[in-house]
Amino acid sequence: MVIPDRKEPSQMTMFRRLVLTLAAAPLLALGAGCATLTGSSLPTRSDDPGRLAERNPEAFVRRYYTKREVSIPMRDGVKLFTAIYEPKDASRDYPIMLFRTPYTVRPYGPDEFRSSLGPSMLFAEEGFIFVHQDVRGKYMSEGDFVNMTPHVADKRGNADIDESTDTYDTIQWLLGAVPNHNGRVGQWGISYPGFYTAAGMIDAHPALVASSPQAPIADWWYDDFHHHGAFFLPHAFNFLASFGQPRPEPTTQGNPRFDHGTPDGYQFFLDMGPLKNANEKYLHGEVAFWNDLVAHPNYDDFWKARDILPHLRNVAPAVLTVGGWFDAEDLYGPLKIYASVEEKNPDVDNRIVMGPWPHGGWARGTGAQLGNIYFGEDISGWYQRNVEFPFFMHHLKNAPAPELPEALMYETGANQWRRFEKWPPARVQKRDLYFREGGSLTFNPPSSAPPAYDEYISDPDKPVPFTEQISTGMTRPYMTDDQRFAARRPDVLVYQTEPLTEAVTLAGSMLADLWVSTSGTDSDWVVKLIDVYPPDAEDYPDMQDHLRLGGYQMMVRSEVFRGRFKESYENPTPFVPNEPTNVQFELQDVLHTFRPGHRIMVQVQSTWFPLVDRNPQTFVENIFLADEDDFQAATQRVYRSANRPSRLRIGVLPAGDATGADNAQK
Repeated sequence: MVIPDRKEPSQMTMFRRLVLTLAAAPLLALGAGCATLTGSSLPTRSDDPGRLAERNPEAFVRRYYTKREVSIPMRDGVKLFTAIYEPKDASRDYPIMLFRTPYTVRPYGPDEFRSSLGPSMLFAEEGFIFVHQDVRGKYMSEGDFVNMTPHVADKRGNADIDESTDTYDTIQWLLGAVPNHNGRVGQWGISYPGFYTAAGMIDAHPALVASSPQAPIADWWYDDFHHHGAFFLPHAFNFLASFGQPRPEPTTQGNPRFDHGTPDGYQFFLDMGPLKNANEKYLHGEVAFWNDLVAHPNYDDFWKARDILPHLRNVAPAVLTVGGWFDAEDLYGPLKIYASVEEKNPDVDNRIVMGPWPHGGWARGTGAQLGNIYFGEDISGWYQRNVEFPFFMHHLKNAPAPELPEALMYETGANQWRRFEKWPPARVQKRDLYFREGGSLTFNPPSSAPPAYDEYISDPDKPVPFTEQISTGMTRPYMTDDQRFAARRPDVLVYQTEPLTEAVTLAGSMLADLWVSTSGTDSDWVVKLIDVYPPDAEDYPDMQDHLRLGGYQMMVRSEVFRGRFKESYENPTPFVPNEPTNVQFELQDVLHTFRPGHRIMVQVQSTWFPLVDRNPQTFVENIFLADEDDFQAATQRVYRSANRPSRLRIGVLPAGDATGADNAQK
């Protein structure tokens, strides 16, 4: 049964439809009167039994599309380099698919073609006009590049530009200059392009009727570089050492990747020493955004201006936000952008999809497995065929509405799609998992009086690694890695339930609510939620390159909190040595089933290297400027008494609380 849209069209939506109707006629007439390039019509699958689109996608694009390169003027006079791919078959009209990126629209040159067009090759086979644009200040576009361009809410003239205005001006130009369009535009993008897609939804051009921000950056205090104020060192350093280099003039060339001189990132970043050495040894003050990181260690106006969430108002296009449960870069963005659009635009068709993917995994690879964990065959292809493509076809080509719920969420552990009327689900039951004596974890609160605590020594000179894999960066599968290597260290606390007698499904947000103390004056606190497989767990027969799963400790969710921000992200304060202190921080949403025979485990630690930079454990004004002498070992305590309970506050989903399960992807 088709699930109807739950929202009636707003007056703005009806206005947009009128504008599209009025705008399309003269533009289509213009297209009909222009000279058109001739060529083969796009084939149906029966016409193309050899599947040229699969065997050689670049040859397919070259055969059925023409390409031209233009510079589109913005309202302030800056011109943005844009590549336009149009079907050779000019006998019918096509919607426009817009992609804006800071990562290059290469290959450059009218005779050089991309190897794929659209979110998947389904779009190129169907027929759309594809527009790829270098954002201002990047590659061949004019202007100055600004990371996470601040949104200008109160625009007073042509000098007030942001990514919303650049998107609007681009669409306006395309409607007047590109023939054979049907007056409708869709936009999509993954990661940084996902941010540009989200920004383009604000005060959108009436022709923009469908937007899909995918793994979008929302706020760099939480996405990518920071998590609750803790700094994700290799991801920021490796990215900015290349991407952040100055571009004095338009160019088709990118910057080379940073050469670490070793595959061992743990040792490289340990040898680098305090963060201030990044500039002294390697970057030499030439990377502007690294300098901004150093100058803004707290959540000040610089970071608040780069948060798009407060500005997601007046969103009119239909929205399909997409993310991955194991996205090591941008898990915060899709969850929060969906929630913000839902809150501020109640009449908009707003939906979310979360699958068992790493960053952008739905657009590359099958999604069948991540690291050692198997999810099911062809999950990405199923999503492309049954969710993404039908969404755009419905809004851009009047195809039937796809059978999409408000929230289509993949339930890991059970390995099935679940369909919800809202996210988080309405009937989630709030429960608390308490840290107890002997490393136990139960739903029963402690009754013992103080002192009752567990302790460990955290030494920043010997930090806990975040993975056993040798790598210079943030590894893609670390979020499902086996955590036994960490559980066996003396500086990691472990709490776990008895083997479960029935399945427990966690859904929605989680809150780490800890009572802690440190003998130092600053500290990080890392909390990991883990699914412990039984000793006799069966292996997945369809997996490749996997290890035996008996006793596997699969990380399901993890988060870090920089303790100096326990009272405020804007104004950090030190710990009083050895004084019990309550710290609370959000772990990102989850939908995971712990099956019978499995255990629920929580690990707590204070270093997570080099994923997170080392906290000196001595309070300094700016950790980016800390000296060697500031780094000190500290005794950390986690309390578990009746009046100082440490717990993980979770949501438990009752059986059957969903529109239904799609078992096709078990």
